[in-house]
Amino acid sequence: MYEKLNQCPICHSPNFSNFMVVKDHAVSQESFSISKCQDCGFLFTNPRPDPESIEQYYRSEHYISHADKASNLTNFAYKIVRTITLRQKVKWLNTFTRTKGKLLDYGCGTGSFLNAAKKDGWEVTGFEPNRTASEAARKKYNLDVLESSNELESRKKFDAITLFHVLEHIHDLDTSMDLLLSKLKRRGVLFIAVPNHYSADYQIYKEYWAALDVPRHLYHFTPQTFEKLAKKHGLKIRNTLPLTFDSYYASLLSEKYKGSKNPIINAIKNGYLSNQLGKKEKNKYSSLLFVLSKI
Repeated sequence: MYEKLNQCPICHSPNFSNFMVVKDHAVSQESFSISKCQDCGFLFTNPRPDPESIEQYYRSEHYISHADKASNLTNFAYKIVRTITLRQKVKWLNTFTRTKGKLLDYGCGTGSFLNAAKKDGWEVTGFEPNRTASEAARKKYNLDVLESSNELESRKKFDAITLFHVLEHIHDLDTSMDLLLSKLKRRGVLFIAVPNHYSADYQIYKEYWAALDVPRHLYHFTPQTFEKLAKKHGLKIRNTLPLTFDSYYASLLSEKYKGSKNPIINAIKNGYLSNQLGKKEKNKYSSLLFVLSKI
């Protein structure tokens, strides 16, 4: 079943219009509309599969974040990049928190980041509603992984909470943000990474841009709309950091969706271009990591 939103998920304005139509190249081959709020500029997939129906759009051996198999070149590249970036994520975690304490990775997938943080001395907990992924995290890394909000509500507060490319998948944005903030210590740090619709690689690929990823991506943030969400929930953005590898991965997938004859060469060229433009204007990076704290 599909659900149609009648107001903006951030500012709750009823004033929005169709912005673009995008095909689900990864799984269903269906097309979905993206709406744009006329008041705050937020972009959101609308209509969208309801929470009970969305899981079918993740049922693919190519959806790598819920599996550990590298079944093709793109997924193999994803796993290599993930290995490289794990150390950087742990470094960011240590840089912006006061001490190594309790960490919640919300949407932990198969647990690779949690395992890296655990090895570095953090007391880790994961949240992953996809049972295939959560079972893989427990089996491979012996991690404590929760599957429901009720389980999370009973846990003590955390020193750090991370969401790496998770927020754009969450149906009930406000309720989930409120739950996470209730589980974050007063001086705790929240890390949220999302694709950047304002990026240079979106400008190159438009409706073929892989990071639109409809209908799994319910929201399509820019730095401006993310800041509006942060302020709404009483959060201050302490730092904004680029995820530079994402431009190459998004470009590689986008080239595949376009049916490119030279996907690797073009992806390297466009990924590099996106990052170079990001150096001149950081809001142009493919994905951004926001480091937040309570006001």
